[in-house]
Amino acid sequence: MVRTAWSWLCVLGTVAVATTVPGMRARVYGLDIRVDGSHRTGTIRPLHGVNNGPLNCGETVDVSARYRELGIPLARLHDAEWPDPNVVDIHAVFPDPSADPERPESYRFSRTDAYIRALVKTGTGIVYRLGESIEHTRRKYHVHPPADDVKWATACLGIIRHYNEGWADGARHGIRYWEIWNEPENRPAMWTGSDKDYYRLYVTAAKVIKSRFPDLKVGGPSVGATGEVGDGRLQATPFLKGFLHHCREGGAPLDFFSWHTYSGDPSIYAIKARAIRAWLDTHGLTETEIHLNEWNYLPDGDWTPMLATERPIQRKRWYERMGGPEGAAFLAYVLIDLQDSPVDAANYYTGDTGPFGLFDRCGVPKKTYHAMKAFRMLLDTPQRIRAAGKAPGRWAVCAGASSDGHALTVLASNFRSDQTRLDLAIEPMPWSGGTRWRVWRVDEEHDLAQTSSGATSDAPVRVSAGFRAPCVVVVRLQPAEARSAER
Repeated sequence: MVRTAWSWLCVLGTVAVATTVPGMRARVYGLDIRVDGSHRTGTIRPLHGVNNGPLNCGETVDVSARYRELGIPLARLHDAEWPDPNVVDIHAVFPDPSADPERPESYRFSRTDAYIRALVKTGTGIVYRLGESIEHTRRKYHVHPPADDVKWATACLGIIRHYNEGWADGARHGIRYWEIWNEPENRPAMWTGSDKDYYRLYVTAAKVIKSRFPDLKVGGPSVGATGEVGDGRLQATPFLKGFLHHCREGGAPLDFFSWHTYSGDPSIYAIKARAIRAWLDTHGLTETEIHLNEWNYLPDGDWTPMLATERPIQRKRWYERMGGPEGAAFLAYVLIDLQDSPVDAANYYTGDTGPFGLFDRCGVPKKTYHAMKAFRMLLDTPQRIRAAGKAPGRWAVCAGASSDGHALTVLASNFRSDQTRLDLAIEPMPWSGGTRWRVWRVDEEHDLAQTSSGATSDAPVRVSAGFRAPCVVVVRLQPAEARSAER
């Protein structure tokens, strides 16, 4: 029977089928994924932002070349050089709260200058978090409400002037996004004050900044606890309800709404994003961007191992799962899934050499780095084309074509499926004649290594690859006569 392109689309995403024939062993077919090479559906969005910059460990580790390789679109500056931050934080830049924020000598910009300069040189945009890094210490040093909100806001103006207007021997980096504090509901690790203390600080600082710099984007509240989602609706926490109320009553701008989620379920991010978008729209904030500016894989949905001081091997294995093949497949799945969400910006936590980062403390890339690089390969062919083969929380796929139609890329993530093979069919192709194809994999044995290649003159083009979870696969297809540099 001959199938048309339309009839192929009707079976997109077919899962494995096991059949048994007397006298023969059961045969299991892999995931059957179909791509329509002629149907363009939009543009693949570069949502692979990160937290923090390429300078690490007191500038002894510099992963700037890796940042350029990934083409990081946006870096949020929070927990920079954690656990002993000496850059970005208000206490590091404006160390004496009693000092005059109008005087250049009240600031210590040099360390943060170098940190931001290295990031800017990679071509990465910046979200500057105005506030403090998290303090897991028993004693809290800097996460207290400012004694004087107006003075604190004026110090923020000094920082903005320094990095955008050249004030105090500064620069003109054009940093667009300025976020007020981080996770003020996360107490006491991030905030020792009350809800109202934060509301007052946000309203004061947002209005002061927006009055002086009307073209900048000011936002927050950078919450980790957004509330429950049911039937596509957000049941916002009392903290968030109070936050929006005080913004409205105080006339404070909210150019972007920032939120965090760590989970063992990669499908939750797009679900939450749609609920948050609807919640903001219901409150008249239709122009407010939504930024998922902290996210990562949370093995088993459990934070306990991170704080398991009596069982360090448990913590070590937890971080290894986060940065290993599981975390890599999770990362690729989320970046694929967010394409169909209303998220405006996303920042993986983190891009640096911290325990959550893309690199180990020596700057060696983890599996998650290679998964992000796989996504970057997809962006080389940014015109999204119709593809299917997705099971929520298990596997996902996305495909793109180059603007000239001379290359196709398919990115697939198997996070948690029992299938072991990817069977890919592309029909119709955007070119006539033969096709060359190459396959790369990220899994336990491969760090985005090319594992197979071939050429065919058949239609539809069919490619098979190992796909045992957790695994990330990239397939690149080009006309047979085309010659391109190996990646």
